[in-house]
Amino acid sequence: MAVRLRLMRMGKKKQPSYRVVAADSRKARNGRFIEIVGTYNPRQEPSLIEIDNERALHWLRHGAQPSERVQKLLVISGAWEEFTGVASPPAKVTTAASAEAVDTASEAEPAEAVNEAPEAEPAEAVEETPEAEPAEAGEGSEEDADKAEDGES
Repeated sequence: MAVRLRLMRMGKKKQPSYRVVAADSRKARNGRFIEIVGTYNPRQEPSLIEIDNERALHWLRHGAQPSERVQKLLVISGAWEEFTGVASPPAKVTTAASAEAVDTASEAEPAEAVNEAPEAEPAEAVEETPEAEPAEAGEGSEEDADKAEDGES
């Protein structure tokens, strides 16, 4: 049996919340599952992620394959780093204060970058004749067809 860690949709219409479950990969998205590993609520600000890392690691060690979204959630919860042993890049956590700091920094950087850029001299233009360009195999232009009719190669 191929086990997958994946999301199972819960909640009302237009208001999704998800369970992270270990399920047989042949079963439907909201079908029968083996075990609930955690929950994910993307509608809250910030998103609510509750994953039982011990159970997630158990399933990963026994060959369960996470879906792309669940793998991202495992990275955030820290279970993926513990499973692979490779440190992942820090997750982006945005707050109102840090978002304002990023906005002000991004506004100031382009002006400084323009002032600091060294002036480059323009390169001399080199013209190529159309006859010097090799034609791709199987494609002929009208000029090539005219040359062939005139007997030119």
